Amino acid sequence: MKITDVEVIVLESTAAYAAPAGSEEAHGIRHLCLIKVSTDEGITGYSDVETQPHVASAAVNAPPSGSGAFEGLKHLVIGEDPFETERLWDRMYRGSIYFGRRGVAIQAMSGIDIACWDIKGKALGLPAYKLLGAGYRDRVRAYASTLFRPTPDDMRRAVAGYLKRGFTAIKFGWGVFGQDPRRDVELVRAARAEAGDEVDVLVDAGWNVRRTPFEAVQMIRSLEEFRPFWVEDFMHPEDYAGYGYVSERVDTRVAAGEQEATIWGFERLIDEGGVHVAQPDMSRCGGLTVAKRIADFAELRNVSVCPHAWLSDLLSATSLHLNAYLKESLFLEFNVASGPLVRELCATPLEMRDGYLPVPQGPGLGVEVNEKTIAKYRVA
Repeated sequence: MKITDVEVIVLESTAAYAAPAGSEEAHGIRHLCLIKVSTDEGITGYSDVETQPHVASAAVNAPPSGSGAFEGLKHLVIGEDPFETERLWDRMYRGSIYFGRRGVAIQAMSGIDIACWDIKGKALGLPAYKLLGAGYRDRVRAYASTLFRPTPDDMRRAVAGYLKRGFTAIKFGWGVFGQDPRRDVELVRAARAEAGDEVDVLVDAGWNVRRTPFEAVQMIRSLEEFRPFWVEDFMHPEDYAGYGYVSERVDTRVAAGEQEATIWGFERLIDEGGVHVAQPDMSRCGGLTVAKRIADFAELRNVSVCPHAWLSDLLSATSLHLNAYLKESLFLEFNVASGPLVRELCATPLEMRDGYLPVPQGPGLGVEVNEKTIAKYRVA
């Protein structure tokens, strides 16, 4: 089997990516990057990628230079065997090293890599987790992943809605959080009061807010009476020393990694940053090939892994396969945004049962894209 083409499909949703004005759900992403890898045996693989899709398209479609280090990613994999994911990853990484190593290049690589795992599973008739080498569970507890609401009353109404849907864990992030420390406390207080003692509340404090490590410690300590399961992404992604300072001084789990990439980046985040929960986003860290390495390395350091997955059901399915591989699984991040690209990209949307999402058992990623959705929202 040989790869014959790599396409970057750009989908545009119906509204801007903005925080809620009240208790209503956020719309979520405006643009979605969908990568399609085709083969000479008629088997195709897909992955969605949380990146700027128009930029990713340039990284994939750039013409070959002949140097071996400035190459468009598609030209590095066309004609190659999709089963050789380790070799293809190294080929893409080295072939894009002068404009890549992080950011959009590694994110586009991630999509190609995941699509190849999808192809391998479809060709063999096996779900991706079996190709990873382990299936420790067939379902994963889901947390509702959403944005902070602007007032305590809005927070309570939002929490009540998620409880009604059956969630036993809820994460609020970004939005107005970080603008007023006193309001931050009141928002988390309201979430805990409405959720009760049996539901886990998680906080994504947002690295977009400028904080010193000292200020981050103050922020987390101000929330600890409400028992957040973790507080994540509160420092700039490159501030490994800052994460290390904070993790040694708080009594709450520190989680981070959605902006991190490669095993080398996660080695620094874990060893220097001292995070308690590593959060590789498989559409940004390097794909399933790298996520497996991260999981294995984290196990050696006795650090938990919980994939970041704030995109469509396609990325959620990919994350479920990694969760099946993990010896310890915490959660599946379930994007509850209201935009159509979240739930409509797959022909059969993922459905939560009793607070859990089942690990797909079909071949490859176990989900199929909805061609009607692609046709309706495609702009490039």
